[in-house]
Amino acid sequence: MLEKVRKIGSLLLALMVLTSTMSFTVNMHYCGDTLVDTVLFKEAKRCGMEVQKPNPSSNACKITQKSCCSDQTLIIEGQNELKVTFHDLSFEQQLFISSYIYSYINLFEGLEQNIIPFQDYPPPLLTRDILILDQTFLI
Repeated sequence: MLEKVRKIGSLLLALMVLTSTMSFTVNMHYCGDTLVDTVLFKEAKRCGMEVQKPNPSSNACKITQKSCCSDQTLIIEGQNELKVTFHDLSFEQQLFISSYIYSYINLFEGLEQNIIPFQDYPPPLLTRDILILDQTFLI
């Protein structure tokens, strides 16, 4: 069970890093106030209600009509720089990190020689087996 939770957690963290660094666009096409199409990474399909532009070579009377359709593009920028340098941190943060690292390294520093505190004391002499005398046995 713990193995599955660990795999799911690592997958979620990998997806979070991927989505935070990835940039993408969302294109939406509206016809009036109605959303017709929403597409990721490419241009949205048209509804066919766009006003056609008149031929510029003709000298006919030109009446311009406002189109009822509109396009919206939502651009979501990802994070470009993931590596935070030590110099970008404030002085208090730098002080905390350096003191934490110093104390963590010294936590596992070993002694020069192995000290045995009871080295000068001999073990007690066993003259009688007390468990057999009292007839106390673990079953």
